[in-house]
Amino acid sequence: RAQVNMGAKNHAVVLPDADPEATAKALAGAAFGAAGQRCMAIGVIVTVTGGDMGVRDRLVDKLAQLGDSLKVGPASDDATDVGPLISPEAKQRALAIVEKSVGSEGAKLALDRRTVALEPPFDKGNFFGPTIITDVTPDMTCYREEIFAPAVSVVAVNTLDDAISLLNANPYGNGCGIFTSSGSAARHFVANVDVGQVGVNVPIPVPVPYFSFTGSRGSFHGDLNFYGKNGVAFYTQYKTVTSNWKFSASDGMSGLHGVGASQS
Repeated sequence: RAQVNMGAKNHAVVLPDADPEATAKALAGAAFGAAGQRCMAIGVIVTVTGGDMGVRDRLVDKLAQLGDSLKVGPASDDATDVGPLISPEAKQRALAIVEKSVGSEGAKLALDRRTVALEPPFDKGNFFGPTIITDVTPDMTCYREEIFAPAVSVVAVNTLDDAISLLNANPYGNGCGIFTSSGSAARHFVANVDVGQVGVNVPIPVPVPYFSFTGSRGSFHGDLNFYGKNGVAFYTQYKTVTSNWKFSASDGMSGLHGVGASQS
């Protein structure tokens, strides 16, 4: 028996009727918080434009303003919003993914804080600031790879069903979210998206511990997820006991007639 948590590429779908301020703030925290180094970080924002690219542009502008306002620095500084990546290798990998996507694959940068100038002794640190990549398509490296840095890709689609198809075509099924003021749109999304953890106006839908962490498809391998009842069941060896206490000694036990009786 095994519980194997694997890769992820978490998407947040934003409909035109979503609250602009609340959505931008939620996405900034989900994409840039913890320097993007968590399995539930939002790596892709899918804007449903209905053919109006201004919908995407207005969201990206708000998100860029928020990302640009975040302070990048060491965790020892109480004013720091975004800390360093875990290693030089992690930083170089993130830089290479963004550079390839922008340099040769056609993506653009709405916010570029990949290089951050800090005072010594932190000037040689593994710092990577909030970065927003736009005009992204599913074939690009920044979409296919989990960057694991505060860098988020933005994909524009025409309809909600286009967004659902995009998420379902992705090999990972760890988590996703939808931002909307429409209950029917949220219900349609929840019912049709093939992702194990879904948030409605929640950017990082990690359940409280008594529910299971239900990442699926390419994000999990095994028969029982961790957390909750499944987490307990994973470590449990079951025993079944069948008892019968409804009998009298003079009647004997059902199914045992004649057992132990004297033979004539």
